[in-house]
Amino acid sequence: MDWEAVLLSLRLAGASVILLVPIGIALAWPLAMGRFRGKLLLEALTGLPLILPPTVMGFYLIVALGPMSPVGRIWEHLTGARLVFSFQGLLLAQVVTNLPFFLQPLVASLGGVDRRLLEVASTLGARPLGVYLRVALPLAWRGLLSAVVLSFAHAIGEFGVVLMVGGNLPGRTRTASIALFDQVQSFDLAGANRTALLLLTFALAVLMSTAWLRSRERAWS
Repeated sequence: MDWEAVLLSLRLAGASVILLVPIGIALAWPLAMGRFRGKLLLEALTGLPLILPPTVMGFYLIVALGPMSPVGRIWEHLTGARLVFSFQGLLLAQVVTNLPFFLQPLVASLGGVDRRLLEVASTLGARPLGVYLRVALPLAWRGLLSAVVLSFAHAIGEFGVVLMVGGNLPGRTRTASIALFDQVQSFDLAGANRTALLLLTFALAVLMSTAWLRSRERAWS
């Protein structure tokens, strides 16, 4: 078992979720309740990583974060290091890739909130942002929890984008899924089995927990 890769996966997934929470909360409300021009485009853009091949997503992220891009040049000027093939670049790639996995359960849960409660809060003088943060979001806490769990789990198992943007640098960008790939390539089937079993157990636990949260949400609705 490559525990260094496992710990890096956990660190990367945790950091990506920390960044996803404010971004996802900001985007979920207009996607769930908003009526504005461009909403369909916003839905399509935020859901694009779900259907786009990881190689295509990884290629465009390399272009966006590479040394010839504005973001890459600014980062290299400030830090003296390249963003691609670094933990920071990998983190940004994970945030983009996992955004739809965070948004979908949260948007669905917000859509199920009783509109009458929101209207009552508005008539009592609450501003739209207050209605969202103090009324709608607490009522949709199961959706928020599901969003955190799903995005964390997907970040743990992501392979294609991680390999393209981060490469395979031990201790820096080599995650558990890449370690599993290396074990299979080197015919270390015993090690590959241990790594795969760990990832399988984790994925099963995540699916069971999200299914339980959905069932509890339906029971309370």
